[in-house]
Amino acid sequence: MPARASPTSASKRVVYVLLAALASAPFLLLLLYGGASPSALCPASFRAPRRLPYPSVLWSRVPPLPALPTSPHPTLRASRWIVFSASPHAPKHRPLRAVPGWQLLAVADEATLADWSHPGSVLLTLADQARLGFRSVAFLPARGPARKAAGYLFAVQRGARVIYDADARNAVLGGNLTKHFDVNLDQRQGGAVLLQYSHADPNRTVVNPFVHFGQPSIWPRGLPLEKAGEVDAEEFYTAIFSGGQFIQQGMCNGLPDIDAVFYFTRKSLEMEAFDFQFDVDAPKVALPQGMMAPVNSVNTLFHSPAFWGLALPVSVSPMASDVIRGYWAQRILWEIGGYLVVYPPTVHRIDNVHAHPFDDEKDIHVNIGRLIKFLMEWRSSKRTLFERILDLSYAMTEEGFWGEKDLDFMAAWLQDLVAIGYRQPRLLSLDIDRPRATIGHGDKKEFVPKKLPAVHLGVEEIGEVSTEIGNLIKWRKHFGDIVLIVHCSEPVDRTALEWRLLYGRIFRAVVILSEQSNSDLVVEFSNLAQAYKYLPKVFDRFAGAQGFLFLQDHVVLNYWNLLNADKDKLWITNQVKESWSDVPLQGNKIEWFVKQGDMVKKAVGSFRPHYQTNYRRSVGKNKIVHCSSEIFYIPQRHIGDFSYLVKATGSLEIHHSIAVPMLFLAMDSPSNFESKALTKLVYRADLPSNTTFLSIYTAEADAVYPLKIRNEIEFVKLIRVMASGDPFLMELV
Repeated sequence: MPARASPTSASKRVVYVLLAALASAPFLLLLLYGGASPSALCPASFRAPRRLPYPSVLWSRVPPLPALPTSPHPTLRASRWIVFSASPHAPKHRPLRAVPGWQLLAVADEATLADWSHPGSVLLTLADQARLGFRSVAFLPARGPARKAAGYLFAVQRGARVIYDADARNAVLGGNLTKHFDVNLDQRQGGAVLLQYSHADPNRTVVNPFVHFGQPSIWPRGLPLEKAGEVDAEEFYTAIFSGGQFIQQGMCNGLPDIDAVFYFTRKSLEMEAFDFQFDVDAPKVALPQGMMAPVNSVNTLFHSPAFWGLALPVSVSPMASDVIRGYWAQRILWEIGGYLVVYPPTVHRIDNVHAHPFDDEKDIHVNIGRLIKFLMEWRSSKRTLFERILDLSYAMTEEGFWGEKDLDFMAAWLQDLVAIGYRQPRLLSLDIDRPRATIGHGDKKEFVPKKLPAVHLGVEEIGEVSTEIGNLIKWRKHFGDIVLIVHCSEPVDRTALEWRLLYGRIFRAVVILSEQSNSDLVVEFSNLAQAYKYLPKVFDRFAGAQGFLFLQDHVVLNYWNLLNADKDKLWITNQVKESWSDVPLQGNKIEWFVKQGDMVKKAVGSFRPHYQTNYRRSVGKNKIVHCSSEIFYIPQRHIGDFSYLVKATGSLEIHHSIAVPMLFLAMDSPSNFESKALTKLVYRADLPSNTTFLSIYTAEADAVYPLKIRNEIEFVKLIRVMASGDPFLMELV
């Protein structure tokens, strides 16, 4: 009997990442001149500091919303719909045509021209959308593909059984969707059998389907970049009965749905158009539970049991919206026994050499690997499908994968589905929670993909990685689960996005603190004099992080020199004499130090005994330690200690430069601090006024102090000197 869904065998090729290409010139320009939203730059910052209220929905009291005679296009009904955005592309760049037996529906946004038209299509204008009465329309952005949500609901209300999520720039091969997809599903056991990726390796949670269809050196938009180098064919497949492929993803010839990293790094100098071809003879392939693949909104078929999964997130960047939707929907699909199937090429798209900018994809590359891991671990005990969908949407909001607006949008979207008569599929038990079936010899299915011509490759197809890219992989792997906290003293409206751009490539998240809060830029208020008191709030928001690195914006971090530092130990500048010093209190005539000493004595006296012992063993009597504390690191194992000690200081206004060394010395002995971190500092406390940062910077140091980055021009200068340690930074300028 064919196997049910679960993850597949591991590929053996060393993976490579092109993360550095995220930092490209178009991306920088958009950031510097206001083109990028805070959400595009720091998706983890969606996480609200307060506890989110859980949506309260009385499903049985949602009033019905039938199609009325006064509604737009009142007589329009069909069982098969093609829904696409009424984009401003010229008609010659919109080859999508009406397909016999299908209703073509275009959804307008504010960029749609007043005289817009498309052959064979009905247009749902903004005014039409407002008249439909759907709750979720109020949450839709003015522009972008997320507005298609109104069209999806319109189609469901008018009798849809199948919805093809399309793009006007795609031409359906042969003009026949039914030929390419499984439009009619037979859900009876014992029917047709599909090829399925193997579940032999439970650690393999995401796959690049382009390999199966003959193009191993290409990867789809939304694939974690560290998986881009997994180019080997499958050792074997398994099988599954057809009927549960409620979401069907098609391949696209010509210009596939690739990301900007691939597009801008694989183009030849002549910049001629891409024209990739996938294997039309390769069998469609299913993904078992426990394995995912990117799903887009431009060439995907949804059957009615998965209509809930059509909703496109509204708080993330447009090019990330369908990717996040795809992973979210695949996870929920397992709750009803459904699965994703990927099909041979169904459409062709011409490459017009107009790629989207990098910033539109930042939400993908920063967070998608963490999202997949989260979805694999997520479970819910809610009793109905919609309750579980809302439960997952709430959890994703708390984890920072999308904003609170999406939680409200999903609640409204689900109520709209109830209002128009959509019936929730029933829940089934998860296959991934059952013991994995042994794959016997008779269960193994063989298929050897063709190796089709791979054009315009800017790197060797076998995955040889340049030194620079290899270094970036190491840095990202080393710091990828560490949260960087940057406290800005300079104007945040000129620098906050730049710090996220620089360090967001390396760290799990970049949290910006400042005495100038700015909600638009997701900059949180913190008084620098007591910045340490705010840190436990950040710890709580990123409870699973491996550690937290605090950095003032007057210090530049050369992250490439810290790969050998132990991330389970405390890091601080205790071996840098210009930064760390003992301050005698007896006979001290500086009143500020005397007062600080009194407060330290009170604080230490309130600590638990072992913290007091640690501190007094290191400091002794009648003195305190002063440390500028511009940079320090706290590992996960000391997070509880630090938070407790901060709480124990209570309302005492101990200055940051006195409190941080006090807290560190209470947590552990200096002999246990990491000696390989922050010892090679360029630290010039008394820099002459005529000395510039550029003259003291060296890529050999762990960090360099002081610098002042007050605007975009100074940031560009910084990037140029840092490129001696990280050459890919030059892509920024």
